[in-house]
Amino acid sequence: MTVIVTQNNITSPNANVTALTVDTANGLKFPNSGPLSNRNLIINGNFAINQRGGSNTTINTYALDRWRSYGGPMGFTISQQDVLSTLSTSRYAMRFQRTSGNTQTNNTGVVQGIESKNCEGLAGTQLTLSFKARAGADLSSDLDARFFYGTGTDENPVSMTGMTNDGGTDFTLTTSFATYTKTVTVPASTTQISLTFAVTPTGTAGTNDWFEVAEVQVERGSVATPFEHRSYGDELARCQRYYLHIHKAGTTGYGDGASQTARSLTTITFPVQMRNDPTFSDANGSFSRYRVSSTIGESATGLTAHYLSYTTTDAGSNYWQLTGGYFSYTAEL
Repeated sequence: MTVIVTQNNITSPNANVTALTVDTANGLKFPNSGPLSNRNLIINGNFAINQRGGSNTTINTYALDRWRSYGGPMGFTISQQDVLSTLSTSRYAMRFQRTSGNTQTNNTGVVQGIESKNCEGLAGTQLTLSFKARAGADLSSDLDARFFYGTGTDENPVSMTGMTNDGGTDFTLTTSFATYTKTVTVPASTTQISLTFAVTPTGTAGTNDWFEVAEVQVERGSVATPFEHRSYGDELARCQRYYLHIHKAGTTGYGDGASQTARSLTTITFPVQMRNDPTFSDANGSFSRYRVSSTIGESATGLTAHYLSYTTTDAGSNYWQLTGGYFSYTAEL
């Protein structure tokens, strides 16, 4: 295999911004200094991970991993869209579809908090936001992209003390994907950062009153580099630090082989260490049981495992089996 490498500079319209030197290998551009990976502070910026499935029509909930809705009333459906035919370097985008006929004017958006452990060293530095976006033919809403800065901790990241507007009139949406970038200086006292995309609806919604965003990236420095493509498994593992979705169907089950009428224990080991002790939910679970009481509860969760206890109904082997629905573990910011 022959690899052809050339070198060139990306010039900036801003004379105060240093040009980025890149290498071109087989038609692809790569920075020749600084990190080639782990540049993007945003998780699931390509919207490929959707553990919960479906779409989101409720304020303050998640649809696509790591992206939480806010504002309201909703008036929108947020969903994962397959845009492979129109976006050459990624497959998915996040769509805001306004409810047809809706006339509400309250802004609605999505927010992703960047964990404070990943914000260390960012205070007083420059960050560059880049993303691709497009709009439907009936779009009558305004799109705004913003950084929020504050002093919130991992456990309370939405306690923001200030805001810098990073969008508004800077973005002119078109019917085909266009790239948008913006550079900001992070306040020196910042320990927590969140990125939001907000929609301010106007007029009455039509069928094609929607917009889509794709390839969202936030990185150190004053120049936007090409979107960092991570493997599906890598992106999934990053998302599972904050939310884990377990779905077992058919004949797959868990058991401990206890042979006594007593409380039994099953350990579910998480694939990655979660951000903090997660909240466990089996509200959507459908169980088959063999010598197991109807109540499965009394559980304890940690960063790496869930110790789930239940009571057997008589002596002998026992198990519980998840035949529908799912278990979920939430450690979101």
